[in-house]
Amino acid sequence: MSESRTAALESVTEWILSKNPERETIGMDEDLIENRLVDSLSFVEFIFTIEQASGTEVPMETLDLELLRTLDSISKNFFASHPVNG
Repeated sequence: MSESRTAALESVTEWILSKNPERETIGMDEDLIENRLVDSLSFVEFIFTIEQASGTEVPMETLDLELLRTLDSISKNFFASHPVNG
């Protein structure tokens, strides 16, 4: 993983952990939505955090939630050199 991709993913991870102070880590394949690490009240802020970290807009009208379920999926789809959704 490139340094910029790692830094981007770290910023998203830090945001999630700040919203879940009882947690110290998040597994790359852990389902963020199912495990309530990201809920409906914080979802817009979560998307904004990804946009800030990736430097691109997340297309809300065509967004597939599966792209946001795990840190691994977020990394591959929003922080890769040629993201699937970008």
